[in-house]
This record gives sequence, C-alpha cells and structure tokens, in this order.
Amino acid sequence: MKTKQRRGLTAYHAGVAAEEIVAQRYARSGRPVLAKRWRGSCGEIDLIAQDGDGVVFIEVKKSRSHAQAATRLTPEQMDRIYGAGSEFLATQPRGQLTDVRFDLALVDELGRVEVIENAFMAA
Repeated sequence: MKTKQRRGLTAYHAGVAAEEIVAQRYARSGRPVLAKRWRGSCGEIDLIAQDGDGVVFIEVKKSRSHAQAATRLTPEQMDRIYGAGSEFLATQPRGQLTDVRFDLALVDELGRVEVIENAFMAA
C-alpha cells in the first residue's frame, strides 16, 4: 500500500473512532444517537442525536488539538449539513417544526472531547 493511501486509511479510521467516542458521550448523557453518517442528497451528517423532542445534528472534527479541529469546519460544510438536516427533518413527525440544534464536537489526539452546542445556525 502506498504512503498516501495508508495516510488516508489511517485518517478515515481515526475519524470513525472519533465519531464513536462522541456518539457514546451523547448516549451516556441521555441523548441517544439516531443515525451515524446519515447521507442525504445534499451531503452527510456525522451524527444525529435525539434531545427530548428535538434533534441535534453533530459535526465531528478530529485533530491534534481542539483549537486545530475547530478550524476544520468550513462554510461549505455547514451549508451541506443544513441541507442534509432539512432532508432528515422531513422524516420526523413534526418535520421542519422539530426543534434543532447544530453542535460541533472536537476530538483531540488523546481522544478528549469538547462539544460546542449551537456552534452554528442555519442561515
């Protein structure tokens, strides 16, 4: 396997592991994960959790530090998450009237998690 392919595979598995750490954290706090890597026509949402009657769309970013991970969320990604989130809400009983929150979960190289609730809002 070539070095570039190996790095890509390592990054993929690190991302999956980070998402699992975050999913467990939400579940332990009473907010069960409804979906992992949910894909709509607009894009993918890393995690979707139930919070009471509402839904939390969670973008997970992993890097060496929380600060570095936070810089990896782009406006284009946020737009894709909004679009996919809207598609997901169409599957919910209250549809677009469902209470929604967009969280950013940062995972550092030691697996520590920092969650920024309401990290961004739909335009």
